[in-house]
Amino acid sequence: MSEKNDDQVTEKILNAAKKNPKGISDKDIAAAVPGLSSAELVTAINKLLQQGLFDLYNQGGSLIYRLKNQASKQVIKGADNEEKVVYNLIEEAGNKGIWIRDIRIRSNLANTQLTKVLKSLEGKKVIKAVKCVNASKKKVYMLFNLEPDRSISGGAWYQDQDFESEFVDILNRQCLRFLQQRADKIKNNSRGPIVGRTQSYATAAEVQKYITDLGISKVKLEVEDVITILNTLVYDGKAESSVYPDGNKVYRAIESLISPPGLVQVPCGVCPLIHKCCSTGLITPQDCKYMSEWLEQ
Repeated sequence: MSEKNDDQVTEKILNAAKKNPKGISDKDIAAAVPGLSSAELVTAINKLLQQGLFDLYNQGGSLIYRLKNQASKQVIKGADNEEKVVYNLIEEAGNKGIWIRDIRIRSNLANTQLTKVLKSLEGKKVIKAVKCVNASKKKVYMLFNLEPDRSISGGAWYQDQDFESEFVDILNRQCLRFLQQRADKIKNNSRGPIVGRTQSYATAAEVQKYITDLGISKVKLEVEDVITILNTLVYDGKAESSVYPDGNKVYRAIESLISPPGLVQVPCGVCPLIHKCCSTGLITPQDCKYMSEWLEQ
């Protein structure tokens, strides 16, 4: 094949790949460049792979070639074919990552070989392993520069797979405080109960801005994070929600019509040692400091 014909074949293959962003097979290439011999096909494909213009996938036992974007081309420059196949599978998974078992099945690589490839890519800071919050022993792989999806990291409420209960409690109090301040301000300046009730509602976006301005969160809270907190206030009977005609959901602080019954407030209900508490022994109601504090209220 002459150099001129070689360039023409390459151009036809690239054009076919551009029209099929999901990838093309050997059969697709043969259709795009009719009359091409098997040897010429192999030569053209190898040239494109060496130039880093194609991603190489193994799909159902058949090789699939996908046009590579420039970012990927730079990242895996100099990588061998096994690393390219694994990298492409991980890149395709996005920020939800891909489990090592799925990589092994789709790449047809042996365990020892795959482990070596993953270790090499991690060492180059091309990919990273991320633990799933809902399965502590399960790791997924994704590109190094990606932030894990909330379904993997657990979102703002988790840090290193641990639920940040204190952080959630602080946000709960601050969200309620904002709603109460809004209600008090409107109550003192409203033109009537109906207008005041309407104006005392706040959107989740307004509450989110308030929390962000306070600077109490080290992580960026999205509106849906704040909605989660606001919903807990509704469930606790501290706030109510409504929907505006435009479809926006809004929230306002409310006062409980009746105080919680005394039995509900007794500290015994949340005491982890209640099953050991009795009239005699080391743990008794007479010596309980929490009971004493409650009785003094």
